[in-house]
Amino acid sequence: MTNAGITDISSQPAPEIDSCQPLSCSMDDTLALFRQIFSSDGTLRIRVIQNDHDKDIRFAVVYVDGMIDRELIQSGVMRPVMAYAFADGDRKHPAGLMELIRTRVITISDVTVSEQLDELIGAVVSGKTVFLLDGYAGSLNINAQSWETRSIEEPMTEKAVRGPRDGFNESLLTNLTLIRRRVQNSDLKFVFTNIGTRTKTQTCICYMESLASPDILKELQDRLARVEIDHLLDTGYLAELIRDEPYSPFEMIGSTERPDSVVGKIMEGRIAVLINGSPFALTLPYVFAENFQASEDYYINYYFATFNRLLRILGALLSISIPSVYLALVTYSQEMVPTLLLLSIATARMSVPFPTVVEAVLMLTIFEILREAGARIPNSIGQAVSIVGALVLGQAAVDARIVSAPMVIVVGLTGITTLLNPRLTGPLIIVRMILLLSAFLFGIFGYFFGLLGLLIHLMSLRSFGVPYMLGVGSVRPQDIKDTAVRAPWWDMYLRPAVIGARNMKRKVPQRKRGGR
Repeated sequence: MTNAGITDISSQPAPEIDSCQPLSCSMDDTLALFRQIFSSDGTLRIRVIQNDHDKDIRFAVVYVDGMIDRELIQSGVMRPVMAYAFADGDRKHPAGLMELIRTRVITISDVTVSEQLDELIGAVVSGKTVFLLDGYAGSLNINAQSWETRSIEEPMTEKAVRGPRDGFNESLLTNLTLIRRRVQNSDLKFVFTNIGTRTKTQTCICYMESLASPDILKELQDRLARVEIDHLLDTGYLAELIRDEPYSPFEMIGSTERPDSVVGKIMEGRIAVLINGSPFALTLPYVFAENFQASEDYYINYYFATFNRLLRILGALLSISIPSVYLALVTYSQEMVPTLLLLSIATARMSVPFPTVVEAVLMLTIFEILREAGARIPNSIGQAVSIVGALVLGQAAVDARIVSAPMVIVVGLTGITTLLNPRLTGPLIIVRMILLLSAFLFGIFGYFFGLLGLLIHLMSLRSFGVPYMLGVGSVRPQDIKDTAVRAPWWDMYLRPAVIGARNMKRKVPQRKRGGR
């Protein structure tokens, strides 16, 4: 039953059409199929035209409104075929006439021939224009795609003080152009495929043929071929479907919005994956040390870059350690705390009704709520809400004796150190809670057992066959020159082990003095 005379189209069976069937020689029959397939689609446009000199020569163009350049189709297709003076015998040979139109009449460069209905449907829904000729069982698929895209801007999530300011947008072709501008070498390869049984999302594998490992490339292609999903809207879908260790909280595949970062990765032998509709590119294999690296590290002095990396590593360690160490010392190991400090903490906690572990969990949860709220509300007020909210709530909680002042300091330091490593925000939160629980149950020993378990977990991870902790504990100096430290360019003459094994030696400037 339907209300107010509205027809329930969901109850009507979809038309049974074999999309693999060959096309009919009758243009009218082909157009009827299009109208049947796109019966509920108001964006389909069909235009039938005739040649000015021979009314028996009929054409049709089929496209989706809003996805093509109308001016280009008018000037490059419709006007030329209407005005061209065909010979008297041309229309008797439709195949020859279509070839003549393709090679001599249409002025658009990207034109392909199709003879299957599914190819025509795919061309139309992807934004191409289908050109039909009455009497010819085929079509020309004309690439005149055009739609609005976001302009090239600096990525909001990866701002840099020094370095390139451009970033990827949602157009795959634009993103590939940004990479090609930086690597003007025929060794750079782009391999395309479509993923998504319904969306048919265009996906591109980008790599340097002489640097990328053939085994890693084949493994990536095999995993992509095994992906079965209705729709693919972002590279985040893909990263989750093809990653190693699906239950680990740590990212096994890198992502970035910066073209310079992608180029730097593929120059080391890594592989990038980009999809149409997403500004984020995936890079693989991915190792743990990359969590502490920033593109800016390679544009500034190597001493300062190394100092920044060490700060990020220290920040990650403090982020997971401060709450659990404080809990363990205050609850189990008071003798390890200086007497005056212990008396100060005891005085501050005197009127607090909750145990230390409840304080920690409560304040950490409130901090995460504020962080998430600041990220979701408009940028103009997001930062102010986060800062003011933290100050007001923290002070109010201390004044109301709900939490102690030392706990507010602990949570504040924990939150600030977490912000040093935006790529590790999720994993740090999970590890922090696990260490907090371990310290609550077993004291300082639980904290150290938790760290040991974390180290064992990290050492067991692999990304496309590459150890996740590559470079950690290595005895070869070249393996650690771009990990926790950033060595000068003249010293990094080898690519990362395993990843760049196909061509380890890279050209670097020789060390010079005095500008000579």
